[in-house]
Amino acid sequence: MIEPLPDLLIAPVVRAALAEDLGRAGDITARACVPADARLTADFAARRGGVVAGLSVIRLALAELDAGVAIDLLTDDGQAVPAGTRLARVSGNARAILTAERTALNLLGRLCGVATLTQDFVDAVAGTGARITDTRKTTPGLRHLEKYAVRCGGGINHRFGLDDAILIKDNHVAACGSVGEAVRRAKAFAGHLVKVEVEVDSLVQLQEALAHDPDVVMLDNFNLEDMREAVKLAGGRVTIEASGGVTLETVREIAETGVDVISVGALTHSARVLDIGLDAVGN
Repeated sequence: MIEPLPDLLIAPVVRAALAEDLGRAGDITARACVPADARLTADFAARRGGVVAGLSVIRLALAELDAGVAIDLLTDDGQAVPAGTRLARVSGNARAILTAERTALNLLGRLCGVATLTQDFVDAVAGTGARITDTRKTTPGLRHLEKYAVRCGGGINHRFGLDDAILIKDNHVAACGSVGEAVRRAKAFAGHLVKVEVEVDSLVQLQEALAHDPDVVMLDNFNLEDMREAVKLAGGRVTIEASGGVTLETVREIAETGVDVISVGALTHSARVLDIGLDAVGN
């Protein structure tokens, strides 16, 4: 079972999404058509098979509008479900449920989509020893939620932001003058708990980087032959990460070169939303 995110991290996102939807006058459709005391029971159901992630958004979205809403979660985050699966049943004030519906579905569908795509990549490299990780190519404001969804899909998280690890990219190298100098400066700056990763775009740069003992080396858009040679040169001294243009069609052969980690920006910037709907339950 996946350890859920604290409400403290999710609630501000949910509130902001609800406020955006409610606008200046609130849900005028629900107010016009639905009696104030009407009750509704409805199911959140997956229209397409996938991996569940973000069930907490249902509870938080509904609770903002109806503190007494009853929610019965029928699945768990991280669970793979077939099309037609009921994810949760909710019961409470009809206006509140109908008003919160789109916010809950938007966030839930997005997170389930990320988790589902992540599992596809994880399954594609099964048995190779390589791990699938995300990047910082996330939706602004949703990073912690999308990275949680990656974990629900069986992936691991890269750094969360600019402050939790040093990652030297090509432009940093250009500003420093060389890979070696960039790594030297980074290691002199970093605290004892901060890892240093450097991106290289050739075997020559890799050898220069290895001479300065980084913790991780990222192979940027290497071909397969050079990846295999890079793994040999590293000899297990550092973690080797492959990055750049990774797809479901290519990830297996990349993993088979012996790299330790494969970073995939598509997990969060190109995931297809999982189609989830809210279906009213008849009395």
